[in-house]
Parts: sequence; C-alpha cells; structure tokens
Amino acid sequence: MAKVLSIYKKIDSLRSRYYKIALHKEQLIKIISESEISENVYNSNAIENSTLTLEETDKILHEINCDRFISAREMFEAKNLARVVSYIDKKAKEEELNINLVLFLHKILLSNINDDIAGRFRKDNEFVRVGSHIAPNPKEVLKRLEDMFVEYNSTPSENIIKRLAKFHLVFEYIHPFCDGNGRIGRVLTNYLLLREGYVPINIKFVDRDEYYKAFREFDFDKKTNTIEKIIGKALTSSYYKRLAYLEGNEIISLSEYARRKRLSYPNLINKAKRQTIEAFLEKGDWKIALS
Repeated sequence: MAKVLSIYKKIDSLRSRYYKIALHKEQLIKIISESEISENVYNSNAIENSTLTLEETDKILHEINCDRFISAREMFEAKNLARVVSYIDKKAKEEELNINLVLFLHKILLSNINDDIAGRFRKDNEFVRVGSHIAPNPKEVLKRLEDMFVEYNSTPSENIIKRLAKFHLVFEYIHPFCDGNGRIGRVLTNYLLLREGYVPINIKFVDRDEYYKAFREFDFDKKTNTIEKIIGKALTSSYYKRLAYLEGNEIISLSEYARRKRLSYPNLINKAKRQTIEAFLEKGDWKIALS
C-alpha cells in the first residue's frame, strides 16, 4: 500500500509540474499526442493477440505498403482503433463519458470487422468467457454498467488512479461486448484521464502478463493493487515523456546517456523500469532528457 501511495504523490507532483510548463505549448502537446497514436494502437492490439508489429502498424496508419500480407481484419483493427484514439482526444474535453458514447466508440472500433455486433452490447445467449472468468448474463450488462458509472462519479475526491483501476476492472469483468472489450476498456481509461485533466497513458504489450494478473486478482479477491501499479507506472511514464519535450532539453537514448555520463547502462535500465529516473519508453527504446 505504501508503494501505491508513493505513486499517488509522484503523479500529483508531475501533474503540477506539467501544467506549469505546458502553458502556451498546445501545438507541441498536440504533436506529441498524434505521434503516439501508432504506438498506442500497436500495444492495445498486441495485447489482444494481433500479429502486427509497431512498424507495420505505423505503415498501415500512414497508408504505406507492408512487406508481407496483412489480413483485412488486422488492417481495420489498426485503422479503426486509431480513429477511436484520435476521436477521444478532442471529445473528452467536450462531453462526459456515458453509455451512448461507449456504444458509439465500439461501433467505430468494429466497423467493417463485424458490423452485426458493432455498437451494441451482448444480448440473448451471447455469453462470453475470458480464461476461467464467465462474464455476467447479457441481461445484467446494462444495469451493471450503469452502476459502474454511478460508483465512479460518486467518488470524485478519491485518487484518480484508484478510481480508474476500479472502473477498468469492473468494465472488463462485465465484458459488455461480444468483441473489443479490452481495447474499448483501455480507450475509456484514457477518456476519463483526459476528462479529469490528466495526460493519456499507453499500457504496453510488454506488461501484458502483469495486466492479465490484475484481472485474475480482481476476479478472485476484488483487489485493485496490481492494476493501480500498472496505471500509475503508465501515467508516470507519460508525464516523463511530455516533460522531456516541453522543457526543451536534448532527448537521447538511455545508452547514449550512460556513455556521456559514464554510468552503468544495466543499472540505468533497472532505474528506468522502477521509474526512479525520468526515462520513458518511446517506440521500444528507453530515452531520457539530458539536463
């Protein structure tokens, strides 16, 4: 618990620092967000077993031919999720998250992939299983989602990480759709972060095992510790990256930083993973601002 509390304090400090430096730098902030779309799409789809690499995802989103055959489904999965990610960046500033908006985002996500189930919740005998978890009866989906929103909106004084952790885990527990639940769930997390005045996060494919562990932890014990750490880590990294660009220092690879500072690279990697230095992952490489 002490570790989670320290993450809360760190996020508050980074958020305050970010707001001070972000003033009148809207264009740069927009460029950073746009540059992250490919990486966000790659990681979210990879968590759901997409075979696309980051490079292939980037090529698809920029209408560049890939070096191998890519199925129509995987192409639409990349393009549709990119549309959703771009859409919420603006929409979150304009409208509270609600049931109808969740359905609209899902319709975009599954358009041209499975139009029969796009933009609607599970119904009739559409039961789903995730691992050993059998999602609630389709008849319960809407009421459970409404209760989820009520609980989130009734705890505004609680730390944002704890609120988001519970929201995300409950959404995935309900598994309201026949397909696309994980990707929509991660999108909704970012929608709420942006709505509450935080920066968006990117839950990485490399953290997938820990991410799935968080669901099992909630399913069996209703605990949220693991997902809180994951969200806290992702939010910290997102602030580190934005601060590095906004503060205007030279950004270099961590290996180059180790060489220039005559420090141990493996030791720096360990510190980066523990986030005790202001390093961040960008396109699979650890980077840091040179101060």
